[in-house]
Amino acid sequence: MKRIIGATASFLLAIGWAQAQEVKVGVVLPYTGVGAELAQQQDRGMELYLKMHADMIKPYKITLIKRDYKNPGGADAKIAVQELLTQDKVDILAGWNYSPNAIATAPLVTAGKKLAVISNAGTAHITNLSPYYVRVSFSMWHAGYALGDAAVKQLKAKTAVVGYTDFPPGKDMLASFKRAFEAAGGIVIDEIPMGSAGAVPDFTPFFQRVKDKKPDVFFVFVPGGDHTTAVIKTYNALSMREAGIKLIGPGDITQDNKLQAMGPGAIGLITMHHYNADLDNPENKRFVAAWKKEYGPDSTPDFMAVGGYDAMAAIVHVVKALNGKIDVDKALEVLKGWKYDSPRGPIMIDPQTRDIVMNEYLSEVVMKDGKLAQKPLGRIEAVKDPCKSLKIGPCAN
Repeated sequence: MKRIIGATASFLLAIGWAQAQEVKVGVVLPYTGVGAELAQQQDRGMELYLKMHADMIKPYKITLIKRDYKNPGGADAKIAVQELLTQDKVDILAGWNYSPNAIATAPLVTAGKKLAVISNAGTAHITNLSPYYVRVSFSMWHAGYALGDAAVKQLKAKTAVVGYTDFPPGKDMLASFKRAFEAAGGIVIDEIPMGSAGAVPDFTPFFQRVKDKKPDVFFVFVPGGDHTTAVIKTYNALSMREAGIKLIGPGDITQDNKLQAMGPGAIGLITMHHYNADLDNPENKRFVAAWKKEYGPDSTPDFMAVGGYDAMAAIVHVVKALNGKIDVDKALEVLKGWKYDSPRGPIMIDPQTRDIVMNEYLSEVVMKDGKLAQKPLGRIEAVKDPCKSLKIGPCAN
């Protein structure tokens, strides 16, 4: 009898140990609706990191519990986060594609006292809204401010028009580009809100207004996906290149998984961003090769994919550092100052802002071996979010 009791106790202990090794990560993304393709890139990035690093993750089991918030509005996102916290009792939260969702759910994240790793949402001040937000993606100011400066100093532009999707990230892009462009000596002669993130608008009247203004450069921000394809089609349909107007923007307008479908009309586009699939470094080559093996030779990871990949890298770092026992305050300390060799290049989490520090790459779309590719024109290393560095508006809080 003693032996049976002992064996049973050992068995129960083993079960308890196995359960202690599971870490539940709640993932909130728009799996359906206009953002579904964007969510797929992030979701695949997270899953691919876990697969590529399975041996390193042992003995811990990371379980992803996914919730769909469907649209850029905040109501569904609140429900999704509330369910993950109260019903699923997750240890960590991750995701957030659209900024309005991250903004709306910040109070829930704070009340729930869970580490929340942002894999995309880029409105600059989001990390100020909850002490538990850590962002591994970007701030809109990373690319917008850098390109505003480069447009004058490297592209020799004197005038610009800014067109932007009318939601918080778009307003951030306008502010960041305009501040740097005008500080460098250029003039923004028009600012055009171009519809919402929830549906792709007809860009024709907005782009015709730009053509009539005849700026040197047209800086465009849209939230990727089908918006991107529509931008390129409209730019070419109105013969804006022939009119002497150069199309520039953050890497959203040359999203890697949309690039080939844009055709030769995309040649000459200039972008500033932290990632493209053509970056020449060992980690990116390994990442892209693994992606194509897993998801098909015609599939290409984009900046949202690398955001998901790096979000999972941060989460795994926390899990291993804390031996699978997730305490939010200890998790934050583990991530402050964390450095990692990402496919995008070296990254770090700023200990003061909990935001990412990374390289920004100036690129031009070219034709190479019969395919569109992004040719490097320059690099700015270790860029901190300028909005917080300059203490602008809500970034100063």
